Amino acid sequence: MSDLLRRHRAVMPAWMPLYYDEPIEIVRGKGNRVVDASGKSYLDFFAGILTNMIGYDVPEVREAVERQLATGVVHTSTAYLLRGQVELAEKIARLSGIENAKVFFVNSGTEANETALLLATYARGSDQILAMRQSYHGRSFGAISVTGNRSWKNSPLSPFNVHFLHGTDRHLPQFRGMSDAEYIAACVEDLRHVLATATAPDVAALIAEPIQGVGGFTMPPDGLYAAYKEVLDEQGILFISDEVQTGWGRTGTAFFGIHNHGVTPDIMTFAKGLGNGFAVGGVVARGDLMDGLPATGLSTFGGNPIAMAAANATLDYVLDHDLQANAHRTGTLIIEGLRLAAARLPVVGDVRGRGLMFAVELVDPATGAPAPALAGRFMEETRAAGLLVGKGGLYGNAIRMAPPLTLTEDEAREGLRIIVATLEKINAEAAE
Repeated sequence: MSDLLRRHRAVMPAWMPLYYDEPIEIVRGKGNRVVDASGKSYLDFFAGILTNMIGYDVPEVREAVERQLATGVVHTSTAYLLRGQVELAEKIARLSGIENAKVFFVNSGTEANETALLLATYARGSDQILAMRQSYHGRSFGAISVTGNRSWKNSPLSPFNVHFLHGTDRHLPQFRGMSDAEYIAACVEDLRHVLATATAPDVAALIAEPIQGVGGFTMPPDGLYAAYKEVLDEQGILFISDEVQTGWGRTGTAFFGIHNHGVTPDIMTFAKGLGNGFAVGGVVARGDLMDGLPATGLSTFGGNPIAMAAANATLDYVLDHDLQANAHRTGTLIIEGLRLAAARLPVVGDVRGRGLMFAVELVDPATGAPAPALAGRFMEETRAAGLLVGKGGLYGNAIRMAPPLTLTEDEAREGLRIIVATLEKINAEAAE
């Protein structure tokens, strides 16, 4: 055991896991690659959990932060005008498509989702929330209560009255074999039944990830959330889209994930990639909802000058270089390659994704049962081959990958080769 790992375990909580049998310390990064303390280089297909969205040591971001640092103003507060905050809010409001949108900045996705839930429950005068099975919305008390994955729930207590919906669980026997249209119809009927039997009037909101992050990049068929929203609108129920992982063009086919469903939500939350490693999160919502809170509020560090400098530079870079199109192009290359390989590899239960947000589900080739041990084996093998990936899913058997949006086609092919070679090796071992 390394000295740093020993020290980590002595002072860090046991419930905060580390990847790999021998955890690595990343000490340098450039472009879409990082280097660990031993000097080994890796192509990064997880980007700090989708946070280093345009890679490492990006001059435009670094220089923007250095210019702000040079002013000597690292922090003032929201009691003063903040030019960078206003400029970023204007861009996000425009891109969101939400009518008369206003923006509030915080520090993380968890904080953003807490804020969105506060807006919705106050506006509706109700503590009733609809959420999705297999979802994840953060580690705080309220966010955990609307998380539909037992592995991430520490407490049965909740500030909300929560009911969980279907939408990303087509593997269940009652849905297996259904077409998209049939599955959407079944989910909508279930939603109507929940509203008729399990809730009182004035449900506050549905909160949903367009693609579930911790859930292993599971996603509903396009159109499900549009069908859900028709039912919600009948009762005035608000729609919150959690875009913490799906925003900023990552899906390749829309700038925000929910727009793939033809839906403009009432509220959207965001974080992670916007600061390209600097802490920033926020909420963009209809102006009447954002202005509706009666008490004074602020976020001490939310929207601070350093984070705003990084976020403005990052968002400008994404737009100026049309990284949404690049995500579509390189993501399609990888996903199509994975599906082609999966057809001959029984260890692969599913390949799914959109743009630069894709996953491979590993199963026992004899039974088709989820195989989390094989996912762990995959992690070790790809690390040895110089590729960093992530892991998740309801059963812990999904390899989830989300490279920086700046991924080149050559890097996409390099990563694909490593993934396929690793799958072939694991498949051969499992067949023995």
